[in-house]
Amino acid sequence: MRMKQPRICAVIVNKDLEAIKRVEPFVELFEVRIDLVGNGWQELVKQIKKPWLACNRLADEGGKWKGSEKRRIEELIKAVELGASIVDIELATKNLAEAMQAIKREPKCLLSFHDLEKTPPLIRMKDIVQRELDAGADICKVVTTAQRFEDNLTILQLITEFPEIKIVSFAMGHLGFTSRILCPLVGGVFTYASIEKGKESASGQITVSDLRKLYEMVGKWKTG
Repeated sequence: MRMKQPRICAVIVNKDLEAIKRVEPFVELFEVRIDLVGNGWQELVKQIKKPWLACNRLADEGGKWKGSEKRRIEELIKAVELGASIVDIELATKNLAEAMQAIKREPKCLLSFHDLEKTPPLIRMKDIVQRELDAGADICKVVTTAQRFEDNLTILQLITEFPEIKIVSFAMGHLGFTSRILCPLVGGVFTYASIEKGKESASGQITVSDLRKLYEMVGKWKTG
């Protein structure tokens, strides 16, 4: 397994700029959840000093977007114009090729898949990653839900099956806690963390502060 300094992506779910600035020195990038921040996200991203990832999550995959699909993609295009380094697009997006063509200019495309109920067998998840690659993904993301501890091992094994690509893979839920921590330690390009307790964007998400402490304890975080 490839061991490296873990990269943390802090998830922005509201317009609390003070909280964002507090964690900024300790993360490599931010995810801006357009569907959660709502109106005003455009002004917010202008204040972010670190690279940021734009996401406007479909309701079927755990998001809160309630507008039309056309409008959803338009918001992502706007994010590109405002300087997003990465754009997250669901593999299940209608007219995916068309959406990617509109979005994929300077930023990288992260194609994502979420299973809100379970962790599928490894062979099925490998097929999902291959479909993401075939569709033109720069980064592949497969997120599942842990129903048992062993699901952590399965979802992390997916990372080691694709050692040459950029991939994010972990399980949600309290039973997926381990996979969230280990994802960037076994080859995942980064892991997600909440900015504050109670402001999680998904079940089982850890705060930036707690995640950093864990990495410090195992000697994977460089201080100073």
